[in-house]
Amino acid sequence: MKYALVLLAFCGFNTFAESLTVEYGTFYSHLRKIDDEDLNQLEFAFGFKQVGTSGLCQINSATIHTQKVDIPLEVTADRRFTLPTEKALKLANAQVEIDLVQPANQCDMSVQIQIKPELIKQTMTIAELSAFLHQFDIFFDDMGSFLSFLMPSADGILLEFAQNDIDITLDNQPVSGLPMEKQQLILKREWLDGKQGEIAFSPVPEKITVFVSQD
Repeated sequence: MKYALVLLAFCGFNTFAESLTVEYGTFYSHLRKIDDEDLNQLEFAFGFKQVGTSGLCQINSATIHTQKVDIPLEVTADRRFTLPTEKALKLANAQVEIDLVQPANQCDMSVQIQIKPELIKQTMTIAELSAFLHQFDIFFDDMGSFLSFLMPSADGILLEFAQNDIDITLDNQPVSGLPMEKQQLILKREWLDGKQGEIAFSPVPEKITVFVSQD
């Protein structure tokens, strides 16, 4: 059994040495796909996969540039950034300027679907985690409405931590035996469906993405 984060590559950017300039409209075409009340717990995180490796290129900075203002973007420790969904930026022909450590021609754009970080807490209910999975289901159903055979299906959620040594309790009772590798904990659909109550993590998960199994 293998698992992987869902990464969607797309093109449409210009390279200048170690800098990339990407039309905001390129991002907006993706952002608008989750600009929906039924998907309000999800966000896209953008990064650049380093060619020939499993890692991401390092980003020094990322900025939205318009004729009137520059808007700095926060780059997270996992080398990704998020963007606002603003049609006005598209109409203003805004650009996103990214300063990379690696040569730009060695970095391919990727998009990761994840839970908004403000929703991730140390203690959450099983119902909350199941709701996250439900939104991933809706997203993949919408994306695969015409080409369902090409789209993956969500088999659970993947919680990322800053360390491998974590403590988990369910209604104050220790939980063990859950699959974890490389600081990533898998909560499969069938496990969530068979549980209820409050689950607590120590430390707090840094990120929650979708788990997709691959035979």
